[in-house]
Amino acid sequence: MKQIIRQFTVLFLVMAVVITTGGCSDDNKSSLQLDKDVWLTVFELDSYPGVIDNTTCTVVVGVPESYNTDEMKVTAIETSESAVASMRAGDVANFSFPQTVRVTSGNTFLDYTVTVKHDEARITSFELNGSYKGIINEGNHTILVYVPTTVKVTDLIPAIEVSEGAEVSPLSGQAVDFTNPVEFTVTCQSAKTVYTVTVIQSDSPSAVYVGLAATIDELNPEEKEAANWMLRNVPNARYVSFEEVRTNAVDLDECKVMWWHFHVDETIDNVDNFRNRAADAISASTSMKEFYQNGGSLLLTRYATFYPAVLGVTDESVFPNNCWLGRAESNPEITTGAWSFVKQTGHENHPIYANLVSGAEANRVYTCDTGYGITNTTAQWITKEKEDWSTYIDYNDWRTKTGAIDLAYGDPNTVVIWEFEPKDNKGRILCIGSGCYDWYTTTDASNDQYHGNVATMTLNAINYLKGE
Repeated sequence: MKQIIRQFTVLFLVMAVVITTGGCSDDNKSSLQLDKDVWLTVFELDSYPGVIDNTTCTVVVGVPESYNTDEMKVTAIETSESAVASMRAGDVANFSFPQTVRVTSGNTFLDYTVTVKHDEARITSFELNGSYKGIINEGNHTILVYVPTTVKVTDLIPAIEVSEGAEVSPLSGQAVDFTNPVEFTVTCQSAKTVYTVTVIQSDSPSAVYVGLAATIDELNPEEKEAANWMLRNVPNARYVSFEEVRTNAVDLDECKVMWWHFHVDETIDNVDNFRNRAADAISASTSMKEFYQNGGSLLLTRYATFYPAVLGVTDESVFPNNCWLGRAESNPEITTGAWSFVKQTGHENHPIYANLVSGAEANRVYTCDTGYGITNTTAQWITKEKEDWSTYIDYNDWRTKTGAIDLAYGDPNTVVIWEFEPKDNKGRILCIGSGCYDWYTTTDASNDQYHGNVATMTLNAINYLKGE
């Protein structure tokens, strides 16, 4: 009986190994020869050893920070006995992207994904005294931290997270005097980066990005991209949650403008949908209305353009009547030409259009070029001249019923940017609902000649609403 149990245990373990490694490839399930191992045991590129994980069938080869990976030679490769690999010592391949190495033994095989990772030395998170989050600008390696005026800056304690394998000096958890900017040096193998951390004492922000998430790190990629841009580019700007607004947890006495860029990967096309997806914004509406009635201005973009109806700026039945989600963030639409919208006649010189990069037509605002991955999330208005079902006969009828001013249209009779001017000492509200207005993309937008217009137009809008 004991012999039978031992044989069953061995068979079970062998099957468990096969099931576990089968996740590496879905094609090696038939005619398996369970007595043959197909492990990759040694892998080396240009004499840099790879770290092999047989559970996930991955190999990671670490190289110096600026190492050229376009042509790397396999300098060592070994497999389990009787197995052979699709690459051999002496082979040269382009490892600027992951490569696959197949290890075969009889009818059994495993596919290993080989990735080359450059040394990197980055600060990924920076916080002071467990409360004050740093705004990291990776472009110029600076970190900005706002703290109240009641906090002593001479002995603040940083909590620092760095990229894998890196070390930082001064150390995380060690008290530091931030009376003047302080340099933090991060090192990892060949990589070295110096960050300059500046602490600014301020009790009330002059501009706020407001969101549904408790922290900026919990925002979705579209909103997070916009929020981080604001904190880097607008002086004395903060991220504030709607819950903090509702509970008066943040001093907004000096705040002049609040920006809410609201994105979800679904279509919001009526007030009920909006209320369901933005419950915290609805809960904070009393405080937000008070801010607006006391002269504070609002920049509302994408689905946030429903908010004026909640705040009583317009009737609750008056909300964008032509809304959709083009594509999800994970599967964007790739543009086949430049995307733009048209400045409304008579408003071509509105402050939001200052200093934009021009395109083929002077009266258009271009926001991205060919090859940009965009969600095309839209919250706009359509008039009856465009669609028979619209409740608005024309622009004049739309202006009368909404009380707004149309500043741009996507095509004739489609309003994509509009404004509510101040009345009775209240603030100003600027809304952008164009599908062209997009912050986050999975494609490389670094060389897109028009995408910078999104940031320029937003900065123009914030300065305009601040009265600058």
